[in-house]
Amino acid sequence: MLLEDVLKEFIYDAELRGLSPRTIKGYRNNNARFHKWLEDELDITELKRVTTKVIKMYLSLLKEQKLSESYANGILKTVRSFFNYCVDEGYISENPAYKVRWIKEPITLIETFRDGEIVKMLKVLPNNNFLNVRNNAILAMFLETGIRNLELCHIKKEHIRDKDIVIQGKGNKERVVPLTAGLMKYLIKYNRVREVYFNDKLLVEDYYFLSRTGRQLTVEANERIIAKIGELAGVREELRCSPHTLRHYFAQSQLKNSLDVYSLSRLLGHTNIGITKRYLQSLEDEDLIDMANNSSVLANLRRGAL
Repeated sequence: MLLEDVLKEFIYDAELRGLSPRTIKGYRNNNARFHKWLEDELDITELKRVTTKVIKMYLSLLKEQKLSESYANGILKTVRSFFNYCVDEGYISENPAYKVRWIKEPITLIETFRDGEIVKMLKVLPNNNFLNVRNNAILAMFLETGIRNLELCHIKKEHIRDKDIVIQGKGNKERVVPLTAGLMKYLIKYNRVREVYFNDKLLVEDYYFLSRTGRQLTVEANERIIAKIGELAGVREELRCSPHTLRHYFAQSQLKNSLDVYSLSRLLGHTNIGITKRYLQSLEDEDLIDMANNSSVLANLRRGAL
């Protein structure tokens, strides 16, 4: 069976499962490049001829090209998914990529916003028009929930309930995040301005955060919104001011406020707690000391005994 034919099936299956366009693009491009390398370098075009050895050869090539460890592992992940599909369909008996080990990634410290920068970002836009009110609500949503950029784009009015917000996560996995009183303050204001702004306009989409023309916001639009707020607030130039950096801030803030790493992992929608632990490893020593003082065994024992 030709690799080219199976890849078409695999991508079609991914579309049927409702995976995000970004995920599907990664599946298609990474596997297509791997298959082209197999054909050009090893004259392999058939599925049954792909072995663990040739996958290891390809991964070694990626390392030689000085690609980052995380990037190479991302490619291996998509290759594994392709062969998982082949096993599920009965085209092969086992996944040859499973015996290929992940490349060890260096522990990188995650730098995020300082508290003072966040305070300035929350105050920099006056609530004097629809776009400013919306942008403040978007900023508050990222800060108070830690959701991904694309997840915010997919929120609909029906997803916002009395006490929580339903999030459509990666792989169509649904989870809930709390609707706090602090966030509700921003959303109430946004709801009021949104209703007036679109009062005489026909809305064709029911997404919660809308563009000035009533369309669903894009990932790129949210990137520009947060970058602009950061620029106006005077955030450090060396720090990337983005929704993903706000997600980092949310995670580290929750850990500082004594939320356990397991609960944080669920809120963030991580499938692997190891990903969440990176935020814990990035905390400064003084933050860890403060956390330990707040959770002091003897101090809390005395408070409980009083």
